[in-house]
Amino acid sequence: MKPRASRPLAGLAALALASVVLTSCASGDDEKSEPGDAATYQTGLVNIADAGEPEQGGTMTFGAYSEPAVLDPAETIVAGSTGGLEMAAIYDVLMRWNSADNSVQPQLAESLEHSADYRTWTLTLRDGVEFSDGTPLDAAAVKYSIERYVRLGADEAMLWSDNVSSISTPDELTVEFQLRTKWPTFDYMLTTGPGMIVARSAGEGESFKPVGAGAFTLASHKPAESLSLAANKDYWDGAPNLDGIKVVFLNDPTATFDSFESDELDAAFTREPDLVDEAVQGKFQGFLNMVSLGSVAVINAQEGHPGSDPRVRQAMHMAIDPEVIAERAYGGAGLPGNGIFASSSVWANDVDPLPFDPEAAKKLVDEAKADGFDGKVTYMDASDPASRETALTVKAFLEAVGFQVKLDLVSNVQEQISKVAIDQNYDVGGWGISWREAGPYGRMFATLHSEGNLSVGMATSPELDALFDEFQAAETEDEQLDIMGRIQEQWNEQVPALVYGSTGEFLMWDTDVHGVVDSTNSMVLLDDAWID
Repeated sequence: MKPRASRPLAGLAALALASVVLTSCASGDDEKSEPGDAATYQTGLVNIADAGEPEQGGTMTFGAYSEPAVLDPAETIVAGSTGGLEMAAIYDVLMRWNSADNSVQPQLAESLEHSADYRTWTLTLRDGVEFSDGTPLDAAAVKYSIERYVRLGADEAMLWSDNVSSISTPDELTVEFQLRTKWPTFDYMLTTGPGMIVARSAGEGESFKPVGAGAFTLASHKPAESLSLAANKDYWDGAPNLDGIKVVFLNDPTATFDSFESDELDAAFTREPDLVDEAVQGKFQGFLNMVSLGSVAVINAQEGHPGSDPRVRQAMHMAIDPEVIAERAYGGAGLPGNGIFASSSVWANDVDPLPFDPEAAKKLVDEAKADGFDGKVTYMDASDPASRETALTVKAFLEAVGFQVKLDLVSNVQEQISKVAIDQNYDVGGWGISWREAGPYGRMFATLHSEGNLSVGMATSPELDALFDEFQAAETEDEQLDIMGRIQEQWNEQVPALVYGSTGEFLMWDTDVHGVVDSTNSMVLLDDAWID
């Protein structure tokens, strides 16, 4: 049984994710859970119960945050909220991140070594590993899968192609990556999508079927209901303890959380501030991950939009108090703040963000109007209670300093994705940039480097590009932390998005579940998991 926490039942409209992680939704009702202590939001395994000897058999039932559009790491963002658990179970990962000592370690691979200048990385594979279709997972298979990942335009494909000049296969168990530049944290790339090796037989497009070398295989899929994974008895590290995993899609975070509390689920994923707070207070066991820039509104800085004027972007930032948004939308839960990183983040630094300063904001709006700005801004967000409350609060803040705000509350996440990520037909839009604690560079590049493919119209700059490039080449966390401070300084000038706060992501499991291993992007591995 899991520890109980008293909580008033709260109505919540679901915001299911498709291929990107948007701003999380939570209850907009009058009854709210009490906010937790932000100091307890630390990335890693928390409250892990003592375990005896592993037991064989049983099926673990997992309440997913959203139903993945496709179980193809080349066609979706690989993260715990978007099918990451399922894909890690099917494909495994070449490398994994261990939160206990903040290190990247071999998983499916046997080793990964680098040259003194960090520009040549040599991956050694385990001998005898096979895909579930019986074909060998050898160097040629790794090369094929990664090149497929890049060709299909995955979320980190641009980052890979900009930095990796060649992939060679000196022998059947060796893959050599030649980089164009120094990259000491390249190993993190092999913990996510590029490190999930897809077999040739999987195919592409409508004919795609997930075929990997992980501890489980896809047994069945009932769209909008569930999917089932069966144990791969020929898994390279021995047959898993579990007979299978059943993933259910309740499409309502509150219903998922309640089902977990009532023991209908063995594990569940949540990222709503009020629910994460409750789980933290209730000392649920699981994997807690910090996500910087998890709750933001991106600003379209392209010509023809109000945000093309940096004064307008700065004014919007200084007009808004994130703590008021958190109070009205989430009952004060979560980690509200207008800086890139929360105080409990490993990347927190001593550079302050632009302050909440309505008087300075009004002055900037007046200056922009004197130069021809009409003051009109459209604010787009979802229509669930929390997003609606956020939008109304932002509207009030912005209009108080001279903006004229029109709200565009869309009915579903697909429309939100279309307007922001595909058509870029918006002025300001609720979103999630989501820089996670471990190996953040990949997401930094994708979202805010001028060469990234997830910038969605936000302001980029040569100055920020240079800082990202410097961060990439840094060899120590102290060096990286210093650069993060300078990134905050540049953010204050550039204001690519309105920051409402960091978010927590919690993949929690019952006290009778053991052997779960954590990795990057709020994902876990279940090859050694068992239920007593």
